[in-house]
Amino acid sequence: MNKTEKVKNLIIDKPLKLDCGKTIVNFPLAYETYGQLNEKRDNAILAFHALTGDQFAAEINPITKKEGWWSNALGPGKAIDTNKYFVICANVIGGCMGSYGPSNINPENSKPFGTNFPVITINDMVNAQYHLLEFFKIDKLFSVVGGSMGGMQVLQFVSNFPNKSRTAIPIACTASHSAQNIALNELGRQSIMADHNWSNGFYEENKKLPDKGLAVARMAAHITYLSKKGLQEKFGRKLQERDDLKFSFDADFQIESYLRYQGSVFVDRFDANSYLYITRAMDYFDLTKQFNGNLSKAFEKSETKFFIISFTSDWLYPTSENRDIVIALNAIGKDVGFAEITSDKGHDSFLLDVPDFLNAIKNFLNTSYNKKI
Repeated sequence: MNKTEKVKNLIIDKPLKLDCGKTIVNFPLAYETYGQLNEKRDNAILAFHALTGDQFAAEINPITKKEGWWSNALGPGKAIDTNKYFVICANVIGGCMGSYGPSNINPENSKPFGTNFPVITINDMVNAQYHLLEFFKIDKLFSVVGGSMGGMQVLQFVSNFPNKSRTAIPIACTASHSAQNIALNELGRQSIMADHNWSNGFYEENKKLPDKGLAVARMAAHITYLSKKGLQEKFGRKLQERDDLKFSFDADFQIESYLRYQGSVFVDRFDANSYLYITRAMDYFDLTKQFNGNLSKAFEKSETKFFIISFTSDWLYPTSENRDIVIALNAIGKDVGFAEITSDKGHDSFLLDVPDFLNAIKNFLNTSYNKKI
């Protein structure tokens, strides 16, 4: 069965001019919803996913048959309570779960776009998703929320549409991608492009996949989502089902086996070209540069109430980068709260069962909702 048969699609018939200069129109945006939109249409939350996420934030993903990426946080009675809120989550353009991306068919030659797909940005992703508000006839969202790349989208959304969300929760993110993160993403992209099956991005025409390169890219990225302490406590130098070294290049250590597994399962659900395009969008993200070096100006027209969250062991998007956003908001007197959550689970903490984090989100949303901001 084709993946798109299980996906809700909104066809956006209005032209969208991309930052690269190209214009797209009549393109699909795949989405999923959770909970019910109330009569006043004021309980809607737009959730933005991270690099390898998709629209299936909770419940069972109908394509992978696995739990949604944010099942720890989103659902009935959970931090983002779907008994109370109506949550919309879309697959970003450039993605591979039904939204317009490099796997889509190019009408000019009836073949998959591959690397003929236009380069997209976080700004493009957000502008595409704005059409969901019009589709659901939502004048103003209650909240926009997301972690990692999802947090970047939160910041961009509030900047682009300053009065379209009452609250915003950017989690474990940054206002601009650092040189370190650009370097790490380039490592992943080069791994994919070095795979002889990549074929300059037109591998689908050859019915081959650059699975080895994509697996290595995933392995490298996965290390950045964890923390040194977490890795040491979970794996240390434990051997993989043996009592002594094999003196070979097999996976002697449990951590090696774990990373190989993460790489192998990833290639079954994610498109290699989408990985290239989305990491490129993250690297291009620089909200400070968009406003001539003054991040505060990105939010000066907004009355959105912010709650920014970071994690102590996150070295990919450290607390210092999250705090820069807080400083920019404070500088212009905006309503902003900040919490640094103690966790040894690294960047992935926002996806995991971290009680202090989940309670912080729940309390902020409930308090804000009850006040009817």
